[in-house]
Amino acid sequence: MSTPANTDYDPTPSRPLPDATMKALAQVSTATLTSVLLKFGIRTPFMRRVRPLVRGTRLVGKAYTLRYIPMREDLDGDALEGRFDNLTNAQRVGIEHIGHGDVLVIDAREEINAGTIGNILVTRMKVRGGAGIVTDGSFRDAEGIAAVGLPAYSAGTHAATNVTLHHPVDIQRPIACGGVSVFPGDAIVGDDDGVIVIPRHLASEVGQRAIEQERRERFILNLVRDGASIIGTYPPDASTLAAFEASRSKNT
Repeated sequence: MSTPANTDYDPTPSRPLPDATMKALAQVSTATLTSVLLKFGIRTPFMRRVRPLVRGTRLVGKAYTLRYIPMREDLDGDALEGRFDNLTNAQRVGIEHIGHGDVLVIDAREEINAGTIGNILVTRMKVRGGAGIVTDGSFRDAEGIAAVGLPAYSAGTHAATNVTLHHPVDIQRPIACGGVSVFPGDAIVGDDDGVIVIPRHLASEVGQRAIEQERRERFILNLVRDGASIIGTYPPDASTLAAFEASRSKNT
């Protein structure tokens, strides 16, 4: 027998991010976003060891959080025998509340020696409009998850079921994932480098600044390709910035 599950949480998804914010974040790299966030004093927004299951994947959405603690036999005896109470199990409750644009972010304590989720639940997420899934633990059924087509990022893969090491305890509360604080509703962006977390209240301005930075860097890259020295070019001095502004005026 298992002891009663904790249900002291509100599974309601956070309000959507503005469409313009989502569009802006979808156009820029995590590398650019880390540079922009540094200007806001955010130094560690990038999750360590979390990588895309399928390269070439792009992820943009808002965080829907799930926290695992270590499995304990008196809590997880039924689950170890394959019996789940889908009405109280935090993982299952979360899956059934995820909505359009939500990214399930799982705090697995960076424990990679068991899965955190498999392809059936990821399929359910996709059907419900989820935008992706991120964990600092491992995926189970990795091939099946890849086939679902939902952007998926993890620190590894492992065939063992999550209940051998994990107990789902909370949804929609602040968590850690890959060494980064994640609050429900934060903007989540992923690319081939990995995953970055942007505080929700900064997401719109960060997205716009990142677009501007990438425009400027494309201009600088073309100068370097044409033989320009990096001195005065990268970072740009006043004359390079003036040339950039002139090129923008010419192209508008």
